[in-house]
Amino acid sequence: MPAAMEKKEFDVIIVGSGPNGLAAGIRLQQAGVSVLLLEAKDTIGGGMRTQELTLPGFYHDVCSAVHPMAMGSPFFSTLPLADYGLSFIQPPLAAAHPFDDGTAAFLARSLDETAAALGNDEQAYRRLIQPVADHWGLVAEDSLGPFAIPRHPLIMAKFGWNALRSAAAVSKRFTTTAAKGLWAGMCAHAIQPLTNIASAAIGMILTAVGHQHGWPVPKGGSQAIGHALAQYFVALGGKIQTGVHVSALSQLPSHHAVLFDLTPKQLLTIAGDRFTAGYRQQLTRYRYGPGVFKIDWALSGPVPFTAEACRRAGTVHLGGTFEEIALSEQRAYDGRLNESPYVLFTQQSLFDERAPVGKHTAWAYCHVPNGSNVDMTAIIEKQVERFAPGFRDLILAKHTMNTQQMEAYNPNYVGGDINGGILDIRQLYTRPALRLNPYRTSAKGIYICSSATPPGGGVHGMCGYHAANTVLKDMF
Repeated sequence: MPAAMEKKEFDVIIVGSGPNGLAAGIRLQQAGVSVLLLEAKDTIGGGMRTQELTLPGFYHDVCSAVHPMAMGSPFFSTLPLADYGLSFIQPPLAAAHPFDDGTAAFLARSLDETAAALGNDEQAYRRLIQPVADHWGLVAEDSLGPFAIPRHPLIMAKFGWNALRSAAAVSKRFTTTAAKGLWAGMCAHAIQPLTNIASAAIGMILTAVGHQHGWPVPKGGSQAIGHALAQYFVALGGKIQTGVHVSALSQLPSHHAVLFDLTPKQLLTIAGDRFTAGYRQQLTRYRYGPGVFKIDWALSGPVPFTAEACRRAGTVHLGGTFEEIALSEQRAYDGRLNESPYVLFTQQSLFDERAPVGKHTAWAYCHVPNGSNVDMTAIIEKQVERFAPGFRDLILAKHTMNTQQMEAYNPNYVGGDINGGILDIRQLYTRPALRLNPYRTSAKGIYICSSATPPGGGVHGMCGYHAANTVLKDMF
C-alpha cells in the first residue's frame, strides 16, 4: 500500500455478500488489503442460501442449486475451500433432457458417452464441444472476464466462431431431435431468445464445463459454498457484518474504496449523485431480462421420471423439442406467458441428504416476463407430470416465489432477473456501461463487482475477482 495514503478504518468496504462480493473480499485480503463486507440479510451468501422452505427437515436451495461454474471457476478452483467444509457431490449424470416418447438425451462427465448416445449427431456434437472441453482452463481464462486481447488466440478463435452465433443457427448442425433438444436446454440457461446473437455461448460453456467438472451439488446445500468462502475470508483477516442495509454512502465507515455487489438499480439509489451525468444515464438505460417463477417441493418419494436417464441426473431440462423451448424463451422475452414453458428442474436429495429418510425435495423454475406476478405453479407441475407421470401424487408441500418475491428476497434480482441484467450481445461486455474497465464507475473509489459486470451471472466469483484486481491496480 502506498505509504502516503491516509489511514482509514478499512481499506475497502464491500456491500453485498454474494459469490462476487466474497470473491472480491478474498482477493483483496490475499493482497494484504483490509476489507469490511456488509450484508443486508442476517446470513451471508446472496443467491447461495439453503432453508427449510416447505416442511421441517426438508432443505431447499433458495436460489442457486447446481454449480458447474463453481468448480470450473479459475479463481474459486485456487482456493482451499475444502479446508472450510465445502465438498461437492457428482450425480451419475450432470443433466438429462427427456422427450415425449420416453427417451432422454443426457450430459455425462464422459464426452464419449454423451456423444455416442446422440447417434447420427455424434460427430457433430464432438466437433462443436470437444475443442472447448479439452481446453476449458484456457477458454475460461479468456472468456470469464472483461473484453481483452485473448492470451490464447487460436483456441479462442475456435470457441468464438460458434459462441458468438445464435443457438438457433448452431442447432442446424444437428439432425436428430435428441441433439437439438439437448442443445436447446443448455442454451436456454442464458434466459433470452435462442435466436439472439451469442446465445450459443452459454450452451457451449455449460456443456464443456460439464465434461470437465460435472454439474455438482454442494453437500448440505448451496449455503455451504457461501459459508466456506466467508470462513476463508475471515481467516485471511476480513470482517463481516450482517443485518446492515446500506442506502447511502454516508452510512459507511471511512475507507479508500467501496465495491458494490449490486446491480445498477441499487447502485444509482445509493451513489447516483456521485456519478457523472453520462454514467448515470448509461446505468439508467441498463436492461434487465426475463424473470423466473420458482417452486420448491417436499415429496413423499423420488420423482418418477419415465426416462431412466432422468432418474440419474442432478438437473433435468423439461421442455421437449428445440422448437418448443425456443418458443418458450421468445415468449418470456416478449412479455408473454407460455402454457408449456422450459422448466429447469433439480433433484438434489437423490444424491445428498436434504430430507427425512425416504422423503425427497425438488426445485424448479421457468422463465417469465420481467416483473410478472402470475402464479405458474399449475403450469410447471403439468410440465413435470408430462415427463414424470404420478409426480403430483408425491407432493407433501410446496413453496413458490414469483418475480416480485424473488426481488424482495434479493434486490439484485430486479423483476426476477437472476442474471443481474440480460446477457445478450449488447450487454455481454458492456455491462453495466460502455467503459474501458467495466468495474470502475465514474466516481473515484467507487466500483461495481456484481453479475452486472463481465462475465455475468453464475456462481463463479469472476466478476468480484476482476473488480478486486482493478481496485488493487488503481489504489494499492
